[in-house]
Amino acid sequence: MSLTIGFIGGGNMSTAIAKGILRNDSYSASQIWVSGPHIAHLKHWEEMGANVTDKNGEVLSKCDVVFLGIKPGVLSFALSDCLKSFSDYPRKNFFFVSMLAGVTIENLHKAFKVFNFPTSVIRIMPNTPMSVGAGICLYTPDDRVKPEQCTLLEKVLSGCGICEEVTETLMNSGGTLPACGPAFMYIVIEALADGAVKQGVPRAMALRWASQVLVGSGEMVLQSKKHPGLLKDEVCSPGGSTICGVTALENGRLRATLINAVEAATLRTYEMGKK
Repeated sequence: MSLTIGFIGGGNMSTAIAKGILRNDSYSASQIWVSGPHIAHLKHWEEMGANVTDKNGEVLSKCDVVFLGIKPGVLSFALSDCLKSFSDYPRKNFFFVSMLAGVTIENLHKAFKVFNFPTSVIRIMPNTPMSVGAGICLYTPDDRVKPEQCTLLEKVLSGCGICEEVTETLMNSGGTLPACGPAFMYIVIEALADGAVKQGVPRAMALRWASQVLVGSGEMVLQSKKHPGLLKDEVCSPGGSTICGVTALENGRLRATLINAVEAATLRTYEMGKK
């Protein structure tokens, strides 16, 4: 495909999305442009074969779809830089995909008023496992986005994992689960592996087993469509080892801690959107 894909901001999340996109053979790294204030920090993009620049406007003028991968607090500065560094006259309509945590479509369009041309935007809540094709990306379009643009986004992200449209009200309240959840699960993996190491299992082996346990457990829920509580009960035989371990988890308030983690992340996302 001749589609050109841009990233304003080349951090971890942008990198993860780009790697996921490149898992689809329909796209090549030469179709990707990325900008950042320090070219030296974009070396890994160059190694992927992407085009790099320190001018946001160059990305905006060269690309058909532009991902905003910057911190919410620097949005205005990044857009102002676009105006200073256009490499040619912009197209009539620009298609943005924003991954700015907590920043609503309404506030994005307020920021886009610095441009004197029409803009459309889709908000997304991605996660880093998109880089290996096992991620999930929630998205919600504004009322200017055409159905074919949503289809385009899904095609672009088809190598990243699941791409699911939701209402904007779910972007903050529900988006933190897929976006922040991987970090929570990495802690679970590490803790399970530590437990096995404590019992004498070599570290590398324990990490591999713990990781596969989470992969397999997730697939069991998705493929069987059974409630996870039922699947848990199927493993817990009366008086057995598993139910003793489950009791230890309940005594440690694992459920409450994870629920609180999602709530804390959600509240912080709302706070970030207000800045």
